[in-house]
Amino acid sequence: MSSTILEVARSAHEEVERLERLIVKDLQREPAANRERLFQNHRVRNMIDSIINTTDKLVEVYEDKDNARKDEIAALGGQTSSGTNVFSAFYDRLKEIREYHRRHPVARVVDLAEEYEELLKEEPRVEFSGEEAFGRYLDLHELYNEYINSKFGEPIEYSAFLDVFPKTYEIQRNLKFSRQYREYLDHLLEYLVSFFQKTEPLQDVHRMFSKIETEFEEQWAEGRVHGWENKGLENGHVSSSGPVIDLDYFSSVEELMSVGSEKLKEALAVHGLKTGGTLQQRAERLFLLKNTTIEKIDRKHLAKGSHGLEQNGDAKASQQSGIAKRSALLEVKIQRLCALLNETISQTKENIEKKQALTYEEMEAEREEEEVQADTESDDEEQQIYNPLKLPMGWDGKPIPYWLYKLHGLGQEFKCEICGNHSYWGRRAFERHFKEWRHQHGMRCLGIPNTKNFNEITSIKEAKFLWEKIQEKQGLNKWRPDLEEEYEDKEGNIYNKKTFTDLQRQGLI
Repeated sequence: MSSTILEVARSAHEEVERLERLIVKDLQREPAANRERLFQNHRVRNMIDSIINTTDKLVEVYEDKDNARKDEIAALGGQTSSGTNVFSAFYDRLKEIREYHRRHPVARVVDLAEEYEELLKEEPRVEFSGEEAFGRYLDLHELYNEYINSKFGEPIEYSAFLDVFPKTYEIQRNLKFSRQYREYLDHLLEYLVSFFQKTEPLQDVHRMFSKIETEFEEQWAEGRVHGWENKGLENGHVSSSGPVIDLDYFSSVEELMSVGSEKLKEALAVHGLKTGGTLQQRAERLFLLKNTTIEKIDRKHLAKGSHGLEQNGDAKASQQSGIAKRSALLEVKIQRLCALLNETISQTKENIEKKQALTYEEMEAEREEEEVQADTESDDEEQQIYNPLKLPMGWDGKPIPYWLYKLHGLGQEFKCEICGNHSYWGRRAFERHFKEWRHQHGMRCLGIPNTKNFNEITSIKEAKFLWEKIQEKQGLNKWRPDLEEEYEDKEGNIYNKKTFTDLQRQGLI
């Protein structure tokens, strides 16, 4: 049976409603693992895209530019060129339906509800590199190599680069007008956008960038862009990156020489003058501009190629202004994405520092452990186990039998004051804890050795009392006059009883 325009519109409305209900149903489930959260977000993103595409088709139907919908509605009302005949239109439509079912007697009725429910079990394909660990870390190694091999970068470690790459405003401004820097920003922004869309598919990056661009235009016009303050745009031209020396503050060449050779060189380059010579020659050359314009300066003081700069000054200034503005906008976008990915950047740095302290065998073992953990992670509803008595889990992941639970006292709670009132469930766990670090640490804090004598002792008061008894029994607290009774000779020397007696017998005292 051929689909009419009205049937297409009805089917599109039904699809939109079904997808909306599926989105609500999917979001009501709380994912426990990061992998499932990503799958859920991508499923929802795909369904939202389907809704948008279907809605665009509906808009075209309702706009009815070719009047096909209007003609179809008129035909349903029985309106023809010869007049209105409702019954004729009804029977023609009935005949068409019967003819369709006669040609397709065994046509299968598709249950759309089951077909749409399958979307909730779908695991979208999300591609991450091995270094990204399914969206947990960033993989900036290519950009790192691009940075350290550039003129604007510096040779630093990868872990240090993770701190540096968001701070593009710290790069010297005179290094930002090269094509290499613009390509680096393009590649960095492209990677960050791709990673952000894979990890946060429900975020609208294009809408966020549109808002950033609107704010950027205002900040750029006012010279408030971070890293380009009052330097990015001055009367429509890009100002020099070097320091500008105000000649009004200097009355002689000698005073100008106090500025220094390097600053004079940079100031001369700004004005298109020759930068060579001694400190005095540079100062004299720059001091010429105090009372003379650059157009009236003798040509011998101008740098090579300055004539071309004078002729094409406005065009070059306009070109540099466009380059500066584009680079600044890229930097703002990168900084905004880095702010959103701040936690991921921190985790990436911690992971890199941890790997640097591991051997190859330890890294391989850790990687295999993560893969096994990722495979065993599952929070599906069908894996939820019915356990109303909250019995402990056995080795097979199922609750142990109730009779075993009661036999071994697994439901009985034991508290140990020495362990900081920590609770131990079950007799076996309670007996085992006497050998564990927590109990041993508590005994050391009390100044008592953790021996078999203190098994079953969980009270601090009882442990101290028992330790005093043991010491008394071993004679540690018994009065020993030979060692503890003191004697004094005529010279005022103090001895214990045993030593004093020995010296007295030998006639030394």
